[in-house]
Amino acid sequence: MTRIGVLALQGDFAEHIKMLSSLGVDSSEIRLPSHLDSVDGLIIPGGESTTIVQLMDNFGLTEQIKDLIFSGLPVWGTCAGMIVLAADITDDRPKPMGIIDITVSRNAYGRQVDSFEAVVDIPKLGETPFNAIFIRAPAINSIGDSVEILATLDEGQIIAAQEGNVIVTSFHPELTDDLRFHKYFASVVADNNFRNN
Repeated sequence: MTRIGVLALQGDFAEHIKMLSSLGVDSSEIRLPSHLDSVDGLIIPGGESTTIVQLMDNFGLTEQIKDLIFSGLPVWGTCAGMIVLAADITDDRPKPMGIIDITVSRNAYGRQVDSFEAVVDIPKLGETPFNAIFIRAPAINSIGDSVEILATLDEGQIIAAQEGNVIVTSFHPELTDDLRFHKYFASVVADNNFRNN
């Protein structure tokens, strides 16, 4: 059975764990480098991107996570997690990991009070639209040639993308009752079979 780790330093990691449990997917909280030894995929949750990056550095996780992802470990970053994984951001901080070829703006849609929901089409999840929740959400400003767009808002703003084993969403699927995005990531992890490659 595959196991998906959820970075549990800050943010809404518990909600991701709950979604994975609802799918019957084995999961574990990642706080130390040794916790990464047995996972087949990794979720970097929403939260405060600067704090997440600082804590990753403090706990010695940053370089190990980068090495694992570049070796093929599937990873999914939601909201702040997308900022952490980006190649570049328009702000001075935090320093992103440079994993997926996108440029991101933090808090692009405004502050907490400007949070919103939008019904969006995500073809990889089927024909039924997905209710996406945006909370102090980042925006994808540009993508590289090898990045696949998974979803956009009606006006064309990219809100989900994938480059190989790396998936990012500017919204929070873990705050809905819709398990489809977690099911999709679990299928990517299972198909990747990282530990046996």
